[in-house]
Amino acid sequence: MSPLPSRVTGDPLRLVLVLIGVVTVLTGLVQLVVPGAVLDVLSAESTPTGRHLFATVGMFMIVIGGLVVQGLLSPAPPSYLPLWVGLQKFAASVLVAVAVARDLFGPVALLVAAFDFATAILCALMWRRLLIHRAGAPAVPTEEPAATKERT
Repeated sequence: MSPLPSRVTGDPLRLVLVLIGVVTVLTGLVQLVVPGAVLDVLSAESTPTGRHLFATVGMFMIVIGGLVVQGLLSPAPPSYLPLWVGLQKFAASVLVAVAVARDLFGPVALLVAAFDFATAILCALMWRRLLIHRAGAPAVPTEEPAATKERT
C-alpha cells in the first residue's frame, strides 16, 4: 500500500512531478548544508561568498520542492503552481547552461540544466492539463469523497 493518495499514484505525470519535488528538497538541503562540496562536484570556484550564495539557492530549492510536493498532493492543485515552478526550472536550466558556457561550472552541470529543463516541460504539461480541467474537462484523477463511494 502506497503512502501517496491514488490521485497521485494513478497519474504518472503528477507522480513524477511529486518525486521531482522530493528530489529538489533533498538536493536543496545538501546544497544548503554543504555548498562547497556541491560546488566541487560542479567544478566551480568555492569562495566564502560563493558558498553562501549557493547555500541561499539551496534554501530556495527546498521551498520550491516543498511547494511542488504539497501542491500536487492536494486534491485540486492550483493551475498557477506548475506555471511558476516551470518558469523557475526553465530559468535555472538556462542560467546553469550559461554558467557552463562561461566556464563557471564544469560540463557535469549540464546534467543539472537538462534535468531542470525536462522538469520545466513536465510542469508545462501539468499546467496545460490543470487549465483544461478548470475549463470543465476532466483531466486529473481525483479520489471520490467517502459519501459518494458509499452511495454507489
